[in-house]
Amino acid sequence: MTEEEKTILEGATVEGKFLMYKGRPLVREGNTIIYGNLDDEYVLRLIIMNEKEFRGRSVPDKIIIQITKTDKDLSDGEKIVKQELKSGFAEAFGLGIVWLERLIGE
Repeated sequence: MTEEEKTILEGATVEGKFLMYKGRPLVREGNTIIYGNLDDEYVLRLIIMNEKEFRGRSVPDKIIIQITKTDKDLSDGEKIVKQELKSGFAEAFGLGIVWLERLIGE
């Protein structure tokens, strides 16, 4: 995770609080979504590569799923633990959550 992404996760709020999902912060900045606690060893990063039209709305289509270490002493390349490309947000987010929960032992 880059320093910019950590800043995004640390600074994004909804009325002074993080948007939470299943007890973890969920933050979007541009085409990047970060899910997880920076105090944990890993977080989920979703990178929206493109969008498609669905029922008159633009929705995420191709998404890169990454599980990254939160260790700030590692280079960006060393932080990536697992990565895959998926179609559709629900599938990508669901798979990413499974990976994250397995790595942090839930």
